[in-house]
Amino acid sequence: MTERILFITGKLAERSLSRTLEGMTSRSFDYDIRVLGVTVAALMTTDLIGRRLDNVAGFDRVLIPGRCRGNIDALGANFEVPFLRGPEELKDLPRYFGVDGQPHDLSRTDMLIFAELVEAPQSSVETILERAGRYRDDGADVIDIGCLPGTPFPHLEDAVATLKAAGFKVSVDSLVDEELLRGGRAGADYLFSLSTKTLWIADEVGAIPILIGDDPTDIASLFHTIEAFEGCNRPFFADAILDPIHYGLTESIVRYHMLRERYPNVDIMMGIGNLTELTHADTLGINAILVGIASELEVAGLLTTEVSRHCATVVKEIDLARRIMLAAREDSSPPRHIDEGLCAVHERHPFPYDAAEIEEFADRVKDRNFRIQLSSNGINIYNRDGRHLATDPYDLFPALAVDDDGAHAFYLGLELARAQIAWQLGKRYEQDEELEWGTIVTREPHDQLHFAREKSTFKARKTRRPPRGSSRS
Repeated sequence: MTERILFITGKLAERSLSRTLEGMTSRSFDYDIRVLGVTVAALMTTDLIGRRLDNVAGFDRVLIPGRCRGNIDALGANFEVPFLRGPEELKDLPRYFGVDGQPHDLSRTDMLIFAELVEAPQSSVETILERAGRYRDDGADVIDIGCLPGTPFPHLEDAVATLKAAGFKVSVDSLVDEELLRGGRAGADYLFSLSTKTLWIADEVGAIPILIGDDPTDIASLFHTIEAFEGCNRPFFADAILDPIHYGLTESIVRYHMLRERYPNVDIMMGIGNLTELTHADTLGINAILVGIASELEVAGLLTTEVSRHCATVVKEIDLARRIMLAAREDSSPPRHIDEGLCAVHERHPFPYDAAEIEEFADRVKDRNFRIQLSSNGINIYNRDGRHLATDPYDLFPALAVDDDGAHAFYLGLELARAQIAWQLGKRYEQDEELEWGTIVTREPHDQLHFAREKSTFKARKTRRPPRGSSRS
């Protein structure tokens, strides 16, 4: 008969637990889930479970949250059914049971990405179209044509028309009324930004306006603009303006919260380029937090830029972040165990094998080909002649005996450099494969049908006898 397991959890984790179990299509058991009136499953105790759990007849075992504390043997004796702790992380259940879970659906989004071309007035229409194509490939939904103060833009209409003809959604961003009118009349879909002083522009064109306050830092002013426009019965976005660090960031986040509380159903726009461009830190983490805040507020539009070189991949980052945050929100869970694409520098499980396991692998090797593996204590390189461990590849070179083999030395130097980078950062390393850098570096998916192609160093060594080194180098 099929085993039946009862899973105990809290309110917050119920949906996520259900989804995880449903995704385990190759599981060998039936199950039921019970929520015992506790919000956070990790705060459960066995005493609480003993008081609140009722009939467990018909179950072969009961699985309680891994972080639940208390005597599970007493529970088992009381209910006459074995009680077991599951993994500490709910998403590790498939691994716990030896099956793979169903991946999250990241095909859906609930935020539009507006990617701004900041230097559009100084760029040709051809350049604008080319840049727009890259933004679209990276995940942008709308191409924002940014106008520059005091800079003529004679080809504004041509730029809008060309983008529209190529199938792009277009917004125009300007502080000059005339440029907003020109963009709207040329067919722009959105206009940044209208206050009570410029709402008349919306009467002249059909573009969807992004509304701001006459004083962008005054939330009451934004409310006034919204109330002045609501009677038009037309769609719009409201933007409380996100300010950079030390220029009111915290206060501006509070404004967004007040905006959402006052207008539960309004479409909100959040411009996050101010923060990424003016903070010299890796943008992946910044964008993850910002999109997480936007997800909690159910923001509908995100405006970003890629001006500084350290912001060169923010559109791709935001595209993945919005998908992860939507999946997490619908799962009533933190954005964990959904996708690793926002982890470029470090990984959760960088060293799958410990030193003892690698030593065992090395003892079984009977050929001269070098294998390279990482453990928490350094870089391991081994063949039948022995195993060597170091954290600096230079310390390994004397033991490799490749002084007279340029191709082999080149190959090992490349692989050991990758291994050193991976060990220093805490990343997963696999010999003969490039390091993974999350969504910021696009890689072809692994070919599961064929071995890696022969590389030039391997071909060069075919003329040498005997061949030495990795057979795939």
